[in-house]
Amino acid sequence: MIRGSTTLIAHLGYPTHSFKSPMIYNPYFAHAGIDAVVVPMGIQVPEYPALLKSLFQLTNIRGALITMPHKVSTVALMDEVTPAVQIAGACNAVLLRPDGSLLGDLFDGEGFVRGALRKGCVLAGARALVVGCGGVGSAIAASLAEAGIGTVTLFDARAEAAQALAGRLRQHYPQLSVHTGSNDPAGHDVVVNATPMGMNDGDPLPMDVSRIAPSAFVGEVVMKQEMTAFLRAAQARGCRIQVGTDMLFEQIPAYLEFFGFASTTPEVLRSLARLGG
Repeated sequence: MIRGSTTLIAHLGYPTHSFKSPMIYNPYFAHAGIDAVVVPMGIQVPEYPALLKSLFQLTNIRGALITMPHKVSTVALMDEVTPAVQIAGACNAVLLRPDGSLLGDLFDGEGFVRGALRKGCVLAGARALVVGCGGVGSAIAASLAEAGIGTVTLFDARAEAAQALAGRLRQHYPQLSVHTGSNDPAGHDVVVNATPMGMNDGDPLPMDVSRIAPSAFVGEVVMKQEMTAFLRAAQARGCRIQVGTDMLFEQIPAYLEFFGFASTTPEVLRSLARLGG
């Protein structure tokens, strides 16, 4: 029930018909007795900067979830951003602080890392391979660095994207060993597909899965289907795996903490979510 006391969280993007967050957050808010609501708001690129500024003049708004196509342009509209935002060059969460300033953060990578840690993956000192250095790959690399990995190898079909991300990581984490130019998973403890490969049947695999050690932890960002061909192949090698939707459900507790709400577990969120239809 939305009432005059309800705190608003805007969900900004375009188009809105594919938005899943309202069907995850709002059942949880109702279950937990939290007087807040996530509201989908469709806004196209030309009008976005003016809308964002105006939106945070509202007296009953706490923050916003940011999705495509606004994650990159949001960065310049913030008063302050976290290292994850600086490294990835994208922002998917905005908090209105008591002094009226806007703080931008990014939780895609945090979701991946929380999921991996909860599954028993040891990240401290680990060797990680991230294939795909766009927004989500950059976010995962930044969060892996924050979690204390020792070495990261970055690969992208556009070599300059991997090299640019490597430079930003070295700037923020000078102790991290960063390599680029190879998608060979051999010798890595954590292997991540952060490319769209797997969205469609018949997509090529993002790397040679036969080179992944059976002891490696293998993660995926594609959410269109739970078990992609890449994850099935990794599982057949004996690897522990993480499906794309785990990243979504694992990052929501981080969002809740960011917005100052009572947090919960991914299991509770999954049990309450109304994603059907």
